Amino acid sequence: MRKTLAIALMLTASLGLAACDKKSEDKAQDATKHAEQAQQDMNKAQDKVNDAAKENAEAAKAQAESNKAAAQEAAPAAPTEAPKN
Repeated sequence: MRKTLAIALMLTASLGLAACDKKSEDKAQDATKHAEQAQQDMNKAQDKVNDAAKENAEAAKAQAESNKAAAQEAAPAAPTEAPKN
């Protein structure tokens, strides 16, 4: 009878531990999924930063061209012929 009781207790304990292992595996899988999602979000954010940097570069180029054109318009035009006296 003692052997039967001991075997039943060991079986119950092993089933209990097996159930605990499954939960930890589920948590590990969930953590992996969350890490993958975080990586995708980081990639999207980096793409947005890159796009913003490109737009800033284009805006700076356009501003430089605008400043150059404004400087040319503001400069007095050189006379084509010298006045004759």
